[in-house]
Amino acid sequence: MKNNFIRATKEYCSFDEYVSAPYIRKAFALGFKPKKAQIKICGLGFYRLFINGKDITKGALAPYISNPLHYCYYDLYDIADLLTEGENVIGIILGNGFMNPFGGFIWDFDKAEWRGAPMVSAELTAEGENESFCLITDETFKVHPSPIYFDELRMGTYFDANKVIDGWNEPKFDDGLWDNAVKAEYPGGEIKLCEAEPVRTTKEIQPVSVTKCSEGYIYDFGENNAGVCRLKINAEQGQKIELFHGETLKDGELDVDSTIFIRPHCEDIYRRYGQKDLYIANGNGVEEFVPDFTYHGFRYVLVKGITEEQATKELLTYLVMSSDLKTIGRFECSDETVNKLFEMVVRSDRSNFYYFPTDCPHREKNGWTGDASMSAAHMMLLYDTTKSWAEWLRNIRKAQTEKGELPGIVPTSGWGYEWGNGPAWDSVLFNLPYQLYKCRGDVEVIKENADAMMKYFDYIMGRRSEDGTIAVGLGDWVPVGKGGADYDAPLALTDTVMVMDIACKAKVMFSAIGNTSYADKAEEIYKDLRATLRNTMIDFDSMTVKGECQSSQAISLYYGLFEDDERDEAYKRLKEFIAAKNNSFDCGFLGTRALFHVLSEFGDTELAFEMITKKEYPSYGNLIERGETTLVEQFLPEGVITSHNHHFLGDISRWFIENIAGVKIINSKKAEVNINPPKSIDYASFSYELPSGEISVSWKREGDDIKVNIINNSDAEVVQCGADCV
Repeated sequence: MKNNFIRATKEYCSFDEYVSAPYIRKAFALGFKPKKAQIKICGLGFYRLFINGKDITKGALAPYISNPLHYCYYDLYDIADLLTEGENVIGIILGNGFMNPFGGFIWDFDKAEWRGAPMVSAELTAEGENESFCLITDETFKVHPSPIYFDELRMGTYFDANKVIDGWNEPKFDDGLWDNAVKAEYPGGEIKLCEAEPVRTTKEIQPVSVTKCSEGYIYDFGENNAGVCRLKINAEQGQKIELFHGETLKDGELDVDSTIFIRPHCEDIYRRYGQKDLYIANGNGVEEFVPDFTYHGFRYVLVKGITEEQATKELLTYLVMSSDLKTIGRFECSDETVNKLFEMVVRSDRSNFYYFPTDCPHREKNGWTGDASMSAAHMMLLYDTTKSWAEWLRNIRKAQTEKGELPGIVPTSGWGYEWGNGPAWDSVLFNLPYQLYKCRGDVEVIKENADAMMKYFDYIMGRRSEDGTIAVGLGDWVPVGKGGADYDAPLALTDTVMVMDIACKAKVMFSAIGNTSYADKAEEIYKDLRATLRNTMIDFDSMTVKGECQSSQAISLYYGLFEDDERDEAYKRLKEFIAAKNNSFDCGFLGTRALFHVLSEFGDTELAFEMITKKEYPSYGNLIERGETTLVEQFLPEGVITSHNHHFLGDISRWFIENIAGVKIINSKKAEVNINPPKSIDYASFSYELPSGEISVSWKREGDDIKVNIINNSDAEVVQCGADCV
């Protein structure tokens, strides 16, 4: 496929000059009815594929989101049933995708080395009884501007229905006046089949209300998600309908401050282009429009350009989209606040999974590695991420430098090596394979990443300070009520702990694949860094960790810096830090992820439950009081939230599963059940699909007793401690 890329033109779209997504077509004759036929297609960027007029595209944003200097992904379709003897047609619409990601200029994607006009390569093969046929893309393919005259992954899509060409992708269409395609130079990435789950519509939502505002009409869909809207309208020819998407309202108007960058050099572009779709009607009765090659994060849509009569609830339908991950973990309990929070975690995870975990579905859409790393354990309990994580890990390895450095976002244009990374972020290279091994028994992913892991260890151990600690990146990010990097826990503590932790996990993984030399090296690193931390970070007279804060103390207990006979005294100090904040948590995302598990480990599940669910700020329960339906980026006072849809604070779902449902997945062959829930919970259940089958645990209070029901349809051992089992 390397030698047969084509494009419509060498010109490419920008904010200053729009270039349409092209129609691309090729008519060809078959002298037989195929018994077997397939088509490979590599779109750079996104494509829609038609065979004889039928749209067979696997999902939105096909084939993938990648740096084309690293990987050029293709999809493979079986099409024998769609081909006939005689004339047939391949039709393609080609969007900018990641070949021209100019809306990501904040991270220098507009300056990306690979940036250019979108291109496509395709190979069609067919076989009959004693005949065969092969067609590849070349300059004989015909091209023409499509009605999509602007498209950008992060910004939106503009569509002029007056430029629709009926029958363009069907046989017997006259393309004699169309231009010929232009040969394009292969960008250089490895050609690879996309094995990640496609991005698809998972549900459709109708608006709960439509209200008039100063600029048009506000459509409220009742919950924050990610996707696009289907517009259905009977309009006048030339009527221009604009859709602006956002998370919040202010004084009855759409407020986009949480979905844009408010900075001097970019705010104007974001306010004009951010999360905007546009449709120009042709006036031919009821028209439908679904934006291609983009998606948005939103609850509300401001619709401009419609009349009062057109402003019905039927005008818009929310097509909620995400990677088509299989749900393998299901939880519920008797507490409605907990159930709502669990739903918020799921909604946030789904909204931020478009081939790989992203940090938000609106202003960024980046694969921030730290976000994914800290969410890995809870995501693995909810979804089968095996294929998608493995695919993204390939891209992460491609982004690793020869020295072993990793960027903070993947894919990247080269941005993120100097800022936005560090051990908590780089740990994604270890935490994803570790969770896949732990919960799915996957050793292949360890083998694929082992050398990259060791390369990283060589790099990061070379960055140690004179005292042996590591302090080279971001730390306990977004602490409660403060700026992103204004954390209390010392960077030398959190960075060094993160490397110590991944070394511990690496030993387990390397041992699992029989690589004893790698395992021994990882163990050596673990022991060295643990000793260093104990020598530099702990006051053993008071068992207090430097920083003297909840995060420092909780992280040190969670990751095992204290010896057994020291832990009780260290925990007392943590309780003092919590009491000083009126039993509210006061951590960044690293500390928050550790804190509640430590409390339960020491028997304070009731306190952890209170801190999570109470209505007062700061808490997760307070988010419900504010009307949030997804998790926020940071715990800040009401009215100053930066983003309302992030997933990296979602580890409470794991705490719910382990401490309310009472189920802990030890590995793919073992689970432990220990029912010791908060007193206010009357029942809970959790089911989980292990590779060998499903286990289901439910319990219910009956008077002073707790009755437990365990169903094990797997070959895993389920060990029960505590309450009676019936």
